[in-house]
Amino acid sequence: MASLLVTASSVIASPEDGFTRVLSPGYVRMENGVIVDVGEGRPGGAPDVELDGGTLAPGLVDLQVNGYYGVDMVDADQGGWRTVVSRLPETGVTSFLPTFITAPVEALAEALRRTRDLLPALPENTTRVLGVHLEGPFLSEKRKGAHNAAYLTDPTPEAIGALLETGLVKLVTLAPERNGALEAVRTLVANGVLVSVGHSDATAGQVAAAADAGARKVTHIFNAQSGVHHRDPGVAVQALADTRLSPGLILDLHHVSAPACRLVFQAAAGRVVLVTDAAASAGMPPGTYDLGGEPIEMPAEGPPLRADGTIAGSALRLDEAIANAVRIGVDPVTAVDAATRVPADLIGRPDLGRVAPGAAADLVWLDEGHRARATWIAGHEVYSRDRRGDA
Repeated sequence: MASLLVTASSVIASPEDGFTRVLSPGYVRMENGVIVDVGEGRPGGAPDVELDGGTLAPGLVDLQVNGYYGVDMVDADQGGWRTVVSRLPETGVTSFLPTFITAPVEALAEALRRTRDLLPALPENTTRVLGVHLEGPFLSEKRKGAHNAAYLTDPTPEAIGALLETGLVKLVTLAPERNGALEAVRTLVANGVLVSVGHSDATAGQVAAAADAGARKVTHIFNAQSGVHHRDPGVAVQALADTRLSPGLILDLHHVSAPACRLVFQAAAGRVVLVTDAAASAGMPPGTYDLGGEPIEMPAEGPPLRADGTIAGSALRLDEAIANAVRIGVDPVTAVDAATRVPADLIGRPDLGRVAPGAAADLVWLDEGHRARATWIAGHEVYSRDRRGDA
């Protein structure tokens, strides 16, 4: 449909001045996949779609998706990619970074080449693939989490060059205390890559040095990193205190407790990025799945686990992360911003993650519980719970 007018009981929008707020009621007019008009009240003429209840919000942007619906992104075939990009709109996600975890550098380079060749065949009007997030192999052995320690290594110029060859890498998580890390940060940033500190035993000072070199994010705050100590501050302290850094937060209330989540939103106001860190087990029943070539077990309750009990990604939906944020006392606009505008801006995509003229017509209709009820990508409705009868 070239033109579409949607009215809603409330719209989370940044209509003209860039400040996100609720328009109640509100409307959005789209043409040729782009938002052309946003306003409060009722527009002239009959709407094409009228949404009663809930909230119309920007399409959600997830910067950390290892897998979903039984598919591990690093070795996904064409069918697996089609499954993920076609079904993520069920969770409200309209853009994402598939995440490849630690493996030998050449194996990651080969996965990037394979991905580059598969992406052009993906269907139109499905979840946008913004590039690839490499979470490793330049991580700390002390804070490896579920990563395979045998493949952890220093970020040499040769390794960085091999991984940049395809142009697909848009985000790299690394430990700044590794040999050569600060030089790697500068090289990655010069090549348009967002650098995130993570799986790191760094001091706050070492994280600040990474930020001086151009790092702008911290991967899943409090998890697999040095933490909060009044005389020996680590990664988490610098993530909260340094306004240059945006802490990623897995808000499933298993990875981080509710009080700690509230602390993140209060200390890093306007900088928090909600992520899922979803593994292949997300959206699937209990059972055994794959993460980076290693088995993980999805229990009936809680996140997936390695055999040794280490948390291995999550089974979180990004709309559920928003709902959890609101449930613990975060303002709904702030919660939505953390899953839309903040990550979009961080990854260098100001055309995404907002309801504003000139932005892509990617939208999600959240119900009263902040769960996706319908999703549009480039102005096309790609998911409707009412039509499909999903729970």
